[in-house]
Amino acid sequence: MFAQFFLRKHTVLPRTIPRQTCSRMCSQPFTATIVIMTTPAERASAVAFAWKNCALESLIPNKETYSAAQSYERGLLSADELMAETEQRQHADKIVTRTVKMIEHGWVASGDLQELRTIHHWLFDGVHNDAGKLRSTDTTKDSSGARSANPEAFFPSNLIDTGAANISRELAEKRNLKCLDRGDFVRELAHIYDELGYLHPFVGGNAMVLRIFASRLSHDAGWDLDWGIVDANTYKQAKRAAYNGDTSDFVKLFSEIIRPANPTRTFLIAGWNQGPAH
Repeated sequence: MFAQFFLRKHTVLPRTIPRQTCSRMCSQPFTATIVIMTTPAERASAVAFAWKNCALESLIPNKETYSAAQSYERGLLSADELMAETEQRQHADKIVTRTVKMIEHGWVASGDLQELRTIHHWLFDGVHNDAGKLRSTDTTKDSSGARSANPEAFFPSNLIDTGAANISRELAEKRNLKCLDRGDFVRELAHIYDELGYLHPFVGGNAMVLRIFASRLSHDAGWDLDWGIVDANTYKQAKRAAYNGDTSDFVKLFSEIIRPANPTRTFLIAGWNQGPAH
């Protein structure tokens, strides 16, 4: 049913990097613009990731959108034309095509609150009226999706900027998780993922934004995340456990979906059981 991947043959770069090179890489400033190529494989990957990101939130686009997405994969539609196809359809259809457009267009990977807001705006502009806007109330939904009776269930809304700055500073101090061994990277990623989940900067759409941010962060650190093998129940279980202070389920989840980054392709390469695609 879902996108099939047209894989390019390429040479795998060695995973062993001289210590001096690694030090230079780790110390480089972390502000870059993601540049996206548009090969059939990358277009298929963008569609697959967009579909999966919606599916994990029980958002399923319709058959017409899937058909249009297949045309986009084959190069018969541009990303703008794909978006135009869904303007009068449901939220899931719009979010999928906006995700594809965002991946193709790229964004500034600043590793801070502004990056989260940029991703949120891309996903929900024209879908919800608060696209890119921070949460301004402490009345939120809890980890099960029900309205929380505890106004302190997530980070206080009036301190979101401060909390986000602290997380961004922590990431910078940890060199954006670069040059870490696999196990250390997984644990640090789970920790940052949990911190951002608790920050909960938006009224809705936080998990969708966070999966994109984590995928980008991971790729830049030398790893890719294969969300295709994750099911909604497993993700929700990890989310609930982290909400209660236990990130071990996220550590397990990331351990199962992490792959060495493909250096010749953009970060959203993995999905729908594609595997590492080397």
